[in-house]
Amino acid sequence: MDSSRVIAIDGPAGSGKSTLARRLAAALGWRFLDTGVLYRAMAAVALERGLASAPPEDLVRFALGLDLDVKTGSDQSRVTVGGRDVTGLLRTPEVSTLASRFASLAEARESVKGIQRRLGSSGRLVTEGRDQGTAIFPEARLKFFLTAAPEARAERRYRELLARGRDDSPEAILAEIKARDRQDQERETDPLKEAPDAFRVDSTALSEDEVLSLMLARAREVFGKEVGA
Repeated sequence: MDSSRVIAIDGPAGSGKSTLARRLAAALGWRFLDTGVLYRAMAAVALERGLASAPPEDLVRFALGLDLDVKTGSDQSRVTVGGRDVTGLLRTPEVSTLASRFASLAEARESVKGIQRRLGSSGRLVTEGRDQGTAIFPEARLKFFLTAAPEARAERRYRELLARGRDDSPEAILAEIKARDRQDQERETDPLKEAPDAFRVDSTALSEDEVLSLMLARAREVFGKEVGA
């Protein structure tokens, strides 16, 4: 598999991976892949079928039976299940919670690796998740690890939800962020960790534009004329 023209971005929940990967892809004229939509799609359809509290073995059986596909563009990853576009169903707290369960299941993770690697083999891809630079594209020429203090990530998530008309408790959001960190770092299969050769960016005290500038500069150092001036 040729992953020489892949930029892999990993980091914990709320670190800005999706937004920055999308903006970086647009700036470079590359495609963007939000790998989280795969697990969110599993969760969204599972919720529709009343599987929110199903045991792991039932979730695995369900996930392996899904016909998942992703179409990448410069600003969005659209995901289909059995040909049905479910992209609009993916951004609810309930979906997020169940998606974390799917992401912790080794069989579910294995089932989507082929999709991700197929997309990367075409090159010119900015991909984000929690195992992109370690398990999916370990040979990627450029890897980023985005992070920030849990409090900063929770504050950003609170503002994001507020803009959508929701006024969730900041304390509850922080607790959810910390719980997600533990789950991501402690899972047995492909846990969240920083690749040894990743370019680490701590955005606690940085704006989104400042982080993007750092990432663009690094991409141009690595890829040169392949990404323009």
